[in-house]
Amino acid sequence: MRLILDEVRRLTGPNLLWDKPGAILDIEYDRIDVSKLVGNWQHWSKMCLFEIGWSDEQCVHRLHAYGANLAISAPLDSLYIACDLAELIWSCCEAELQNTELPDWQAESRKLKALWLEQSNHRLLAIVAAAKQADVTCLIDDDKLSLGLGASTKIWAIADLPMLDTIQWADYTNIPTAFITGTNGKSTCVRLAAAIAKAAGIEAGITSTDFIKVGDRVIDYGDYSGPSGARLLLRDRHTEMAFLEVARGGLLRRGLPINDVNAALITNVASDHLGEYGINTLVELAETKFMVEKAVSNSNVLVLNADNQASVNQALSLDKTICWFSVDQNNPLIQQQIELGGRAVYVKANKFVYHNGGVHEHLIDITEAPCTFNGTAQHNIENALGVIGLCKALGLPSEAINLGLKSFGLKRSDNPGRGNSYQFNDIRVIVDFAHNDHGVSAVVEMAKKLPAKRKLVMFGHAGDRSDADIIRATQSITKLKPEFYIISELEKYLRGRESGEVTKLVASTLKNEGVKDEQIQVSTDPLAGAKIAIELARPGDLVLLFTLDKRQAVDEFLSEQGSPQG
Repeated sequence: MRLILDEVRRLTGPNLLWDKPGAILDIEYDRIDVSKLVGNWQHWSKMCLFEIGWSDEQCVHRLHAYGANLAISAPLDSLYIACDLAELIWSCCEAELQNTELPDWQAESRKLKALWLEQSNHRLLAIVAAAKQADVTCLIDDDKLSLGLGASTKIWAIADLPMLDTIQWADYTNIPTAFITGTNGKSTCVRLAAAIAKAAGIEAGITSTDFIKVGDRVIDYGDYSGPSGARLLLRDRHTEMAFLEVARGGLLRRGLPINDVNAALITNVASDHLGEYGINTLVELAETKFMVEKAVSNSNVLVLNADNQASVNQALSLDKTICWFSVDQNNPLIQQQIELGGRAVYVKANKFVYHNGGVHEHLIDITEAPCTFNGTAQHNIENALGVIGLCKALGLPSEAINLGLKSFGLKRSDNPGRGNSYQFNDIRVIVDFAHNDHGVSAVVEMAKKLPAKRKLVMFGHAGDRSDADIIRATQSITKLKPEFYIISELEKYLRGRESGEVTKLVASTLKNEGVKDEQIQVSTDPLAGAKIAIELARPGDLVLLFTLDKRQAVDEFLSEQGSPQG
């Protein structure tokens, strides 16, 4: 028998297991009676929750291929105590499963109860309940509570909350807010959506894995695709509309950043990061991404990719207002939406078309959108379709949508690291962040359509991908049939692997695909790899650089060589 408690963490918002706040355990096991484990979890949860005084709280479990997620609900002001209680419950379960001595669970529960009674914040809970009743957004973190969004926001320290009867609820308003998630395209979509809002005269804010930004002002750089980024953006008094990138990690670690949004876009679902947090299959990953639908009421809009089978399958059981998008006007879901008078976005005669209520609205030609690389970048055509559906759901006018599409991508600062193009010495260089097989394949398909005498590629893979994932992504790169392959080490992204391990696997895969030794070079990092690629390039060549790391350094190097094109 093997039992391992991998992690304990707080759940602050609606999550994969349920819509309750609480604490969750990640458990790994093998050679155990699963029914006994579940029974023990339910028994000891009931006993310990009653002992601490949380008899109204509940427990839940989720089994997966290699273990279980076990959770208890808890008062919103006591989630750290809930983590300690969940660990105690697990200790009791573990003892019973292994036939060892039980901990003194009653004494430990009483200690936690005393701590809860000492630290509980009744005023906070009362404000949260009253805000829900008044339909006012209330955001909470360890130190602060805020009411309202954007310009109406007011923030208090948790230790200095106002008396409930002094709060003027009419002073606090919401702003249009949208979630954007998916395996690939999230950052591009939040940036494009913000460009469209700007064209409409709206100061839009975005969160992303690169930075948090309001209008043209970057608040901070870093990965802000979780709840902390959402709070920072929504509390900023300059934010008039918010596009929140929500990534798989934040969804699984904490749950949704906020409980209600006006619309949500799921760009696509493809295999990536499988094996983490108990998500081991594409179906489970789709369930994770579709958590965002919990925040979309039936009167609001969920925008989905009709060309992505995993999304289509996951949507079958939903009772939501859906806007489907597709590059193919004959996609059955698009045709069904049109017949029913529903929302749909598609391409017809090379134009973006939006349909709703029997009206077909023709927008700009896809080649007029710089991000589509003259219509060769199908992945960005898909991203644009999804963003059109999202912006329409938020009430943004078609004129702004057309203007935003025409302007976005003209400057590399519009979408840093995603499809940035440089031209010098008659050599074209494209830099992209694509880092999984789905994303890499999309960029390769675009590059195949671009004219060039020869093509060269520099790439590397993060160590937390499986060998199979690394092999698949490498095989996808060989479909470009480049003259040279420059393999980049990614020391920052080894993530448990030995230095050089991924590089050896990539080189072996290339050779198995028929690539000759003289076509393969190895660099110490992406910047060194970019320099090697430029040295090897000749006039008329296309150089494709996949830069998971050192993107700014690569941009500076390329900018010194010549003028960026987008």
